Amino acid sequence: MPSHNDFMKLALEEAKVAAAEGEVPIGAVLVSGEKVLASDHNRRERTNDPTAHAEILAIRRACFATGDWRLEDSTLYVTLEPCPMCASAMVLARLFRVVFGAPDMKAGACGSIYNIAQDGNLNHKLEVIGGVMEDECESLIRDFFNRLR
Repeated sequence: MPSHNDFMKLALEEAKVAAAEGEVPIGAVLVSGEKVLASDHNRRERTNDPTAHAEILAIRRACFATGDWRLEDSTLYVTLEPCPMCASAMVLARLFRVVFGAPDMKAGACGSIYNIAQDGNLNHKLEVIGGVMEDECESLIRDFFNRLR
């Protein structure tokens, strides 16, 4: 059975593709059981779409692949803690779990700044696991922004 690290490595590969395209290096992989339903990376610059975050794109692809907007048995692996928009999409898609690498102390919505993923006022909560391959995920983002400066 693949581990959280195995799937996070796939998300890191997506993040590296994003960096090569000049996008903020965030990658996401959506999994059900051992099967990868979808994966993607940030595409905001390429598409001029502020909603083209890795998580949103992976959720859209998975819904298309399964023919269902409910992804109840799925886990989303993402290199950076999801923002409020992405956390809300995960709640709406009824994901079972999100696993992220680096926390986002500026916009994290899975426990760092906000906790939309586990907000008891909403009609769905998902399990949150943070810090998986945190150093690798954080390093990729830090190096990307250091190169820009």
